Amino acid sequence: MYADIIVDITHEKLDKVFQYRIPPKLEGALQIGMEVVVPFGKGNKEIRGYVTGFSHKPGYDEKKMKPILCIAQGSVAIESRLVALAAWMKEYYGGTMIQALKTVIPIKKQEKARRKRRVRLLLSEDAGKEQLEIFLHKNQKARARLLAALLEQPEQDYELLTKKLNVTGAVIRALEEKKMISLNSENVFRNPIHHKSQGTESPEFTVEQQHAINSFREDYRKGLRKTYLVYGITGSGKTEVYMEMIAEVLEAGSQAIVLIPEIALTYQTVMRFYGRFGDRVSILNSRMSAGERYDQMERVKSGEVDVMIGPRSALFTPFPHLGLIVIDEEHESAYKSEQTPRYHARDTAIERAKREGASVVLGSATPSLESFYACKCGHFQLLELKQRAGEGELPKVYVEDMRKELRAGNRSILSDRLKNLIDSRLLRHEQVMLFLNRRGYAGFVSCRSCGYVVKCSHCDVSLAAHKGGRMICHYCGYEEPAVNICPCCGSLYIGGFRAGTQQIEELVKRQFPAARVLRMDMDTTRTKDGHEKILETFASEDADILIGTQMIVKGHDFPNVTLVGILAADMSLYSSDYRAAERTFQLLTQAAGRAGRGRSKGEVVIQTYSPDHYSVKLAAAQDYEGFYAAEMEYRKMMGYPPVEQLLAVLMTGPDENNLETAAKYLKEFAIRVDKKGILQMIGPASPYVAKVSDVYRRVLYLKGRDNRLLIEVKNRMEKYIEINKGFQTMRIQFDFNPMNVF
Repeated sequence: MYADIIVDITHEKLDKVFQYRIPPKLEGALQIGMEVVVPFGKGNKEIRGYVTGFSHKPGYDEKKMKPILCIAQGSVAIESRLVALAAWMKEYYGGTMIQALKTVIPIKKQEKARRKRRVRLLLSEDAGKEQLEIFLHKNQKARARLLAALLEQPEQDYELLTKKLNVTGAVIRALEEKKMISLNSENVFRNPIHHKSQGTESPEFTVEQQHAINSFREDYRKGLRKTYLVYGITGSGKTEVYMEMIAEVLEAGSQAIVLIPEIALTYQTVMRFYGRFGDRVSILNSRMSAGERYDQMERVKSGEVDVMIGPRSALFTPFPHLGLIVIDEEHESAYKSEQTPRYHARDTAIERAKREGASVVLGSATPSLESFYACKCGHFQLLELKQRAGEGELPKVYVEDMRKELRAGNRSILSDRLKNLIDSRLLRHEQVMLFLNRRGYAGFVSCRSCGYVVKCSHCDVSLAAHKGGRMICHYCGYEEPAVNICPCCGSLYIGGFRAGTQQIEELVKRQFPAARVLRMDMDTTRTKDGHEKILETFASEDADILIGTQMIVKGHDFPNVTLVGILAADMSLYSSDYRAAERTFQLLTQAAGRAGRGRSKGEVVIQTYSPDHYSVKLAAAQDYEGFYAAEMEYRKMMGYPPVEQLLAVLMTGPDENNLETAAKYLKEFAIRVDKKGILQMIGPASPYVAKVSDVYRRVLYLKGRDNRLLIEVKNRMEKYIEINKGFQTMRIQFDFNPMNVF
């Protein structure tokens, strides 16, 4: 037998399958996806690689073929289906096969098992009492304490006995040698879910919820595996719909994966699923220890888990009978990987589901334009939830023009209306969330007096302020000098936004000294359970005001929150990115949706310098369809996704001149591949950060309607880069429909 091996070297020239002989000692022990050690190159250097297949025939002279040395210590085999998925990801997103394989391997190596020890009494009650008298008579107090505890409860936890009774291991071993007790141990899985939730019953469904559930159920029972988009306003009960769909899949003997965009959402989401499905639920996230992550995969393999919840890495959970993949808040940019291969979890989930006969359910109150467009084109099935579940109503939204606040003499980041509303909530013992929209923080230049934003005349995105007094477009490279006076109104109040969550926390504490204030951002959630502790404190109403960035506005359900303040709504509106309006609409709508989820009606204050922008006005009206129509007109006019496809080619290298020359050569090559001139090419240009650690960066954009042509150009570029030595000192990455501008 021979094994096909991908060696663990991330280099394009070695991105191919090598064949090795399977020695007799390893026959029958190897599996596809297993990590092995092999001799490689002229010096037979020992390196690691992954088994991707087997064959009975040698591909070349058997005498020259090298044997596999051994299975790598702690190797964890991955499913052959995931190896095939990795091959698709490599083809579709670029990069090497080894990079794709490492992406689909949720657990890299074995971890030490955690063992649980139990102490059991072997003596009868009478014999035990007789022996206890002997220990007391001989003044053997530790032995007496241990025996007395076991007479009360004949089987107990080893660690509990040693800590509670202050009994040493030597005392336990002594009684074990006398055959009075037995000591048993077993492997136990580390459980990352520390909070047990009580079982919950299915709620009374609205007509819309029941329609969505029935549509999925009927299709699933007929064997139809589709991709669905559950478009439901905030508070419409999307999670209850997901759980009913999952229950249908579990009843059929299959498993489900639930993807969520942020670790911060895990706690509340898991508790709801745990209440419904109990110990059959598990989680994966980057804050878990290696042992916890390994144990969850072992639980999956042993059939103890039916539902896995986590961010995008949970997509590769090796369930044997995958029936459903749910992607909650599917519009989130967190589902797009920033590492090669730069895959999108939504598209990869659809591909995995297609290969394994599973359904996909996407859910959002503000769907991505790509998903809603796919519904319009008939590729996805739309399921709508337009009413809040229960008796909840959408909150009342106020749009505060901060230009007027400035003219009225209020230079605070809090408008007068927001201050007054916070005061009223504190008097009524209701809770407040203050959301600072810091996305796009590094970018645009705007006027606080009139709201004017400096834009590129060629790409209709904002120019970004750079050092040296320059403003640059990150798409085409256009630049102009920085301005100190507003070109529109002549005001001196022009520049970048300068405020963070910490400054706002200090301001709020000064303004409302009696309020109990919590802050949730990257600084306050660095510890393993940082998110949970803050959310638990706020959920238990031990705080009045929660201040945070976008991690506080997604998916959380706090019934006592009746006021949400959105500070600096413009921050994401004018970032140098064609998705800026979409992201702003989504953030504002999601933030507004946190208010009034209980019995009391909610209110929302959106503070902005651009109150007339369509994304702000339509977010205040909670009008997604209106926003979709307006934004799609812009995308059609400019040729941006989802109307056309966009491929970004990011090039980095230590020599700026060589990088510039190579980027131009690569563009010329792409033009030759695109013989009919179908694609539009922009750049190469300098990204916002043109140099990092003395490594220079350039980006080239290719736009076109035919995604297959872009993939072909990408494949040809990869081969061109491989055979030209001039590219050897550079790193080149491909990104389809990037979620963030470089």
